[in-house]
Amino acid sequence: MLRAALALTLFAVAFGYVEAAVVVYLRRVYEPLRQALFPGLSPADLFPLVPLDKLSPQDLRLLVIELGREAATLLMLAGAGLLAARRRGQWVAGFVIAFGVWDIAFYAFLKLFLDWPASLLTWDLLFLIPVPWVGPVLAPVLVSAVMIACGLLALQRDWDNRPIHATYLHWLGLLGGALIIVLSFTWDYRTLLAGAPPQHFNWPLFSAGLLCGIASFTHAWRANR
Repeated sequence: MLRAALALTLFAVAFGYVEAAVVVYLRRVYEPLRQALFPGLSPADLFPLVPLDKLSPQDLRLLVIELGREAATLLMLAGAGLLAARRRGQWVAGFVIAFGVWDIAFYAFLKLFLDWPASLLTWDLLFLIPVPWVGPVLAPVLVSAVMIACGLLALQRDWDNRPIHATYLHWLGLLGGALIIVLSFTWDYRTLLAGAPPQHFNWPLFSAGLLCGIASFTHAWRANR
């Protein structure tokens, strides 16, 4: 189990470096366009986003490639979890561990490369699929920390042949919590697409989703002890 966890951690940290390096390149590519549209905007400010109607055909092509890269990232993390797993339950645990470590490593390397984010409350563009996800850096870091903790607990139990048998209600709570969190990140996506910066993060909605997921996992873990 320790070997599997170490392998997932090494992969996720290295992948976090790669992801942060890609962001450095993307910012360099798009900065001239952003400065042309928003003169004087600091490179550290990710918002407002460039409206789609201001993108050239070449920029739109790069955007499509970026969407594919985000999907490929999730597939690579799922593949790493599968390689470290012996059973389906371990695959899920391996994936969430890899995802959480990758996300935190990503921000750590961005801080190293760009001295960004300035704080955990700095707004970030998280994903683009299917619409922009945004939120303070603290929010995805909290989700990642919870994913790592729950993944390690589940992996330990499964490796000891005492797997957590989640019921349909448990899975409903986990997936429902995840959807609520996604909703909190995409709550104001229309404003972003219109070219306005984010103004308010829905912390109550985010907290409800996170607590729903934690409660569902904790109940399943305790029920199968």
